[in-house]
Amino acid sequence: MAPPISKKRKFVADGVFRAELGEFFTRELAEEGYSGCEVRETHSRTEIIIRATHTQEILGERGRRIRELTSLVQKRFKFPEDSLELFAEKVQNRGLSAVAQCESLRYKLLGGLAVRRACYGVLRFVMESGARGCEIVISGKLRAARAKAMKFTDGFLVHSGQPAKDFVDCAVRHVLLRQGVLGLKVKILNLEGPKDSRYPLPDYVEHRDPPIEKVYSEPFSEQRGPANMDPVAAPVAEEQEYVEPQEYADYQEYVEPQEYADYREHVDQPADF
Repeated sequence: MAPPISKKRKFVADGVFRAELGEFFTRELAEEGYSGCEVRETHSRTEIIIRATHTQEILGERGRRIRELTSLVQKRFKFPEDSLELFAEKVQNRGLSAVAQCESLRYKLLGGLAVRRACYGVLRFVMESGARGCEIVISGKLRAARAKAMKFTDGFLVHSGQPAKDFVDCAVRHVLLRQGVLGLKVKILNLEGPKDSRYPLPDYVEHRDPPIEKVYSEPFSEQRGPANMDPVAAPVAEEQEYVEPQEYADYQEYVEPQEYADYREHVDQPADF
């Protein structure tokens, strides 16, 4: 059992492991279009997913190449037996991957292609792949003995703030030529539009069309109520002849007592003064 390690040392060790692993794959799988890797750790094993444009060449004949890479990584970082597994994942759209395009530009320059022609070719391919913006910077001894830098841009690109970290994919490579070392930097804003992104750009404002007003040629009455309820006419009761209840029929006419009648006659007579 491994001795306990502090959180600070754990984060530093993970960062060094990922940096060294990325550098190893960059040098070993440059011709296969290596575009990055992802490390997934579980309680029983560690999985490393390699993203590249040519996955079949990474696998090799009958999986021989991927087994060799697994053995090298396992011995270098001292993983236990059968606790490490490597997978190859194909990049869906290599035109939006800055690492893949930077490697493509590097091999074009190594092949002797002119700088402007190589940069404009990569720039056009990136924009045709659906990127919102792209920037290519190449610096060093391009043609003369004096070193200089050339920048090729197209579309819209964000350079500052949090969107530059969230939306811009950046890659840096070096090319060793006969006259010296050239530095390559490729930046790609890999969003087709603010609506397609989970978090849109802060300065994006969505304009909505106003609702179309209806034109009425004749007056009409508007019903106020739930839209899903249809007006239903109230049932009309049929008129029936009134039948007097039996208890009312049995009631006899009131007969005033005689003493009440004599009293009324006495009160109604005028007084003698």
